[in-house]
Amino acid sequence: METRRWRDLDWGILVSVAVLLIIGSLALHSATLNAVAGNGLPLRPVFGRQIVYIVVGLIAMVAMMSFDYRLLSSLARPLYVSTILLLGAVLVIGRVSEGAQSWIAIGERTFQPAELGKLVLIIALATYWQHYADRGGSWLVQIGGLLIAGVPMALIFIQPDLGTTLVLAGIWLTMAWGGGMRLVQLITLFIAAIPLAWIAWHYVLDTYQQVRLSTFYYLLTNPAAVDFNAAYNVIQALNAISSGGLTGTGLTRGLFSQGNYVPVQHTDFIFAVIGEELGFIGGVVLIIFQAVVLWQTLSIAGKARDQFGRLIALGIFGMLFSHTVINIGMNMSLLPVTGLPLPFVSAGGSFMVTTLIAIGLLQSISLRHRHIAF
Repeated sequence: METRRWRDLDWGILVSVAVLLIIGSLALHSATLNAVAGNGLPLRPVFGRQIVYIVVGLIAMVAMMSFDYRLLSSLARPLYVSTILLLGAVLVIGRVSEGAQSWIAIGERTFQPAELGKLVLIIALATYWQHYADRGGSWLVQIGGLLIAGVPMALIFIQPDLGTTLVLAGIWLTMAWGGGMRLVQLITLFIAAIPLAWIAWHYVLDTYQQVRLSTFYYLLTNPAAVDFNAAYNVIQALNAISSGGLTGTGLTRGLFSQGNYVPVQHTDFIFAVIGEELGFIGGVVLIIFQAVVLWQTLSIAGKARDQFGRLIALGIFGMLFSHTVINIGMNMSLLPVTGLPLPFVSAGGSFMVTTLIAIGLLQSISLRHRHIAF
């Protein structure tokens, strides 16, 4: 049996994730202290449930660390098919929340298949491109990878969940490039996306999605023309962040955070809580530790012992990068609002457990990167 050494663990990721979990727990405690949901119920119980999700996620992370990631290749097909069936079931029996039919009820709890679907897609694409490693730059191979990603993307898009669809697109693009996509193929992709974007705007996007995108456009180009109600979330997030100054108002002392002015501040807009109560310094610290996780993920991809491990690490990088950039970007009005949580920080059981399993998978790759162990 292969012997693994503690020094082969990526301690940079472990320490960074631990710091982010602490920051997130503190911010979530403050964000739910006085906040209420849209139905008027207090959000304080969310904090206790999130601690349970973190514990479950950490247990799953340790279990994944001890699991040989190479065995996942043989499980890729049944995992992928099962995920497609679950995503299809969501559209039939799923629970609607905040305008999206994305959750399956299990007793009093809910499960979001799209979250676990991100990891399954990573495993499926890594298996696929490992099989075609010698001709990853082929048009047929690249189109095949796009079709594999396109099925879950389509099922998630019609829930509708544009944010998660964009994350899957980010995963596919990152892994396609790592799998051998050529520059001419990338340029062709962006050229083809222009007419597709026009078609999506006029015939595919729901009205509320068009409003979000147009609101973002006017916030950048002509703020005076922005409908206050349409931009309410972003405006209040910006007010909260700007009021924090350099060092913040202190946990549980933010005017906007504690006054219930920022909607869904425990999930999508938790960065606004951090910006207000921990200030510019707190926001920068959080971004630094998120960046360390991303950098170390690329480091693990670089030292992976095989193509399969390298592609899995790249896929996880694409997932975490998409979530981090989009979440912080929409909080600061640099990107449209898409409703994506911040890794290791936002409330959400399915997402928290998924991201911690992803960290365990990265550690499994790191622990087994040596061809010969002494």
